[in-house]
Amino acid sequence: MSTSMTSPQRRRAFTTLFMVEMWERFGYYGMQALILYYMIQRLGFPDTRANLVTSAAAALVYATPAIGGLIGDRWLGTQRCIRIGAVILTAGYALLALPVQSESFLMIGLSVVIVGNGFFKANAGNLLSRIYQHNTAALDSASTLYYMAVNIGSTLSMLLTPWVNDAVNARYGSGLGWHAAFACCALGLLVGLANLMATRHTLHHVRSALDQQPVSFTRWAMLLAMSVALVAFSTLILSYTQLAALVVYALALIVLVTFVVLILREPQASRAGLLIAAILTLQTMLFFIFYQQMFTSLNLFALHNVDLNASLFGLSLWRWSPAQFQALDPIWIMLLSPLLAWGYTALERRHLGLPTPVKFLLGFLAITAGFAVFGSARTFAHDGLASSWVMVVGYGFFSLSELLISGLGIAMMSRYIPAHHRGFMIGIYFVATGLAQYAGGVIANLASVPADIDNAPLSLPIYSGFFMKMCLTGVGFCVLVAVMLPWLLELQRRHAFAHSSP
Repeated sequence: MSTSMTSPQRRRAFTTLFMVEMWERFGYYGMQALILYYMIQRLGFPDTRANLVTSAAAALVYATPAIGGLIGDRWLGTQRCIRIGAVILTAGYALLALPVQSESFLMIGLSVVIVGNGFFKANAGNLLSRIYQHNTAALDSASTLYYMAVNIGSTLSMLLTPWVNDAVNARYGSGLGWHAAFACCALGLLVGLANLMATRHTLHHVRSALDQQPVSFTRWAMLLAMSVALVAFSTLILSYTQLAALVVYALALIVLVTFVVLILREPQASRAGLLIAAILTLQTMLFFIFYQQMFTSLNLFALHNVDLNASLFGLSLWRWSPAQFQALDPIWIMLLSPLLAWGYTALERRHLGLPTPVKFLLGFLAITAGFAVFGSARTFAHDGLASSWVMVVGYGFFSLSELLISGLGIAMMSRYIPAHHRGFMIGIYFVATGLAQYAGGVIANLASVPADIDNAPLSLPIYSGFFMKMCLTGVGFCVLVAVMLPWLLELQRRHAFAHSSP
C-alpha cells in the first residue's frame, strides 16, 4: 500500500507514472492540434460542424473514463487498465495514420481513441492518489508536477505534428502529411507503453488487489465485446450531431444523479467533502466551457486573423503554423508548474496554504484576463491580422487558470471522495469536464464567420467581439465563485474536522 512506501519508492513510482502520462498526452494532443484543421482543410467540413465534432469527441474522451474507472475499481485493476488503454490508444492513432481520406474512417479512428482514453485516464489519476495517499501537501505538489508531464508531452507533439504535416505535404503534395503526423502520435504511445513495461516494478507497492488476480477468459471476452460496442456507439454519436446533444443531456443527468445518490448514501462524516467535490466539479465545468475555445474558436481565430510572422522590434524571428499556437498552453504550464508546486509546499510549511476553493477563484480571474487580451486584439491589429504576441500573452493567462483549476482537479477528488468510490468518481469528474467542453464547442459557433466573409478585416470584429463577451461572462463567473466561497470554506472546515485524528 502507498502508506508504507518510503520517499524513494514514491519518487520512483511517480517517475514511472509521469513518463507514461507524458507519452500518452504526446499522442492525444498531437492529434488534437490537427484534427479540427484536418476536418476543415482535408475533408471539407464547414467550421460549425468541425467545432461540434471536435467538441463531441472531447466530451466522449472525458466521459468514457467513468466506465474505465469503474472497470479498474471493480473488475480488472488500476494498472492493468492503464496498460490496456495504452494499447487501444496506439491502435486508434494507427488507424488515423492510414492514408484513407474518409469521413467514416475518421469517426472510427476517433472512437477507438475515445475508448482507449476511457481505460487510461481515470486509472492513471487514481494511481497518482494511491502514491500520495494521506499526504495533502505532497499530493497537491505531485498533481501539479504530474500536470507538467501532460504538458511536456503536449508541447512536443503540438510543435511536431503541424511541422510534420506541413513538411510532408509540401514535399509530396498529396495530403500524406496529415497521416504522417498521426503516425507520430501512434509512435509516442508505443514508446510510452514500452517504458511502462520496463519500469512496472516501481509500481509494485501501489497495486490494487484486482491487479494481482488473474482474469478469466470469459471476462476478457466480455471486455472485448464492450469495447467494440463502445467504438460503434461513439462512431454513431460523432456522425450525428443531434444524437450527440441527446447523449450530452443524458450524461449531465447521470453526473447530477451520481453526486446526489452518493451524498445521500454516505455517512454524515463524508457529506461535507462530497458537497465540496460536487460544487468544485460544477465550477470546473464552467472553466472547461472557456477552455474548449482553445481547440475551437481560438484555433479558427489563429487561422483567419493572426499574423503568423513572429517579430520583435521589427526583427522577424520565425513563422508560426496556426496549429502550433496551441503549444503555447503547455509551454506556459511547464514554466509555471514548478513555481506553483514550490509555492504550495512553501505556504503549507508556514501553515498558510490556500484552500482549493480560493485557488479556483484565482483561476477564474486568470482566464477572464485571458479573454480580455483576446478581446482587445483588434486594437493592435493591422489589416485584420492581430500580432502573434496577443496569442502568447492570452495563452499565458489561460495556462495559469488551467493550473489553478484543472491541474488540481484530481487532487480535489482524491481529497474529498471516499477511497472506495475514488476511481469511479474521478471518472465522473472527467464526464463533467467533457460535457462542458461540448457546451464550449456549441458556444464557439457563436463566433462562426459567415460564408460570404472571406477576408481578415471583416472577420476580426466577429472574433474579438465574441472574446470580449466571454470576458464579461468570466466576470460574472468570478462574482458567483466569490459569493460561494464562504460556504465552501465552512464545508471544508467540517470535512477536516470529521476526518481529523481523534
